[in-house]
Amino acid sequence: MTRIGWADLPGAVRAAVEDIVGAPVVSAVSQAGGFTPGTADRVRTAGGRRAFVKAVSRTLNVDSAAMHRREARITAALPPDAPAPRLLGSYDDGEWVALVLTDVAGRHPRTPWESGELDAVLHMLDTMATALTPSPVPGLPTVAAYLGPDLAAWNRIAADPPADLHPWAAGRLDALRAQADRALAALTGDTLAHLDVRADNLLVGPDGDVTLVDWPHACTGPPWLDRVLLLVDVCLHGGHDVTALLRRFAADTDADEAALRAVLAALAGYFVDVSRRPPPPGIPTVRAFQRAHGDAVISWLVREC
Repeated sequence: MTRIGWADLPGAVRAAVEDIVGAPVVSAVSQAGGFTPGTADRVRTAGGRRAFVKAVSRTLNVDSAAMHRREARITAALPPDAPAPRLLGSYDDGEWVALVLTDVAGRHPRTPWESGELDAVLHMLDTMATALTPSPVPGLPTVAAYLGPDLAAWNRIAADPPADLHPWAAGRLDALRAQADRALAALTGDTLAHLDVRADNLLVGPDGDVTLVDWPHACTGPPWLDRVLLLVDVCLHGGHDVTALLRRFAADTDADEAALRAVLAALAGYFVDVSRRPPPPGIPTVRAFQRAHGDAVISWLVREC
């Protein structure tokens, strides 16, 4: 992926960002990770103020521009104690969308996952679920409505199985379709869920506190959802017993353990199915990323059976 930088932004966008931060930007450092072709820059003004700027145009990727608009609305409505960057301001001229956020000091968790960092992330997610129940952001869809078609992916796979589908999954398509139905039925609740919890959306600060970034997909759902979604990343990167973690989540939240497993099975179908699509404009690597996640969860499901 080729990501544009601060210097590639139109002058009007840079000027709007500088108005928000209150001074001219004198340095900008592009950040790795993520999939948008837009900017992801840590910027600093002459007076030493720092901010994080993400900007993209409809021309680069129309979906990314729409997600930036959604993230601006969601982030602006988060309570001050949410473990997320604060929105300092935004710019939208119909073509370009820019978000200016607090610059959070920190790094991504190490992978394979280390025990101390995983525990810190899980503590953050537990505290966050409590603080964000009921959801403080009005007008968001439920996760069942937002992800419903995606979580029905095993139906599409059964109708047109890919030639390289894992033999275990190919022989259990009816059971996996039933698991997806069970997952959708379990996704009820009024907790605000981030919905994209993975290592590259997490920052571990110098004091060990964890911040969750990139909020465009937030929806309402059950309080355990973000913890289960994190397990997809643990399946991929390793370092911990996913089955033991799943059982721990079920016990801690009084959730049905079988329903949590069904959510992971449904997510595996989504990742395998979406990886078959052509890559979006400007984001050529995302399909391989998605297939790797699907294969990782299927490998875990195989070990479970």
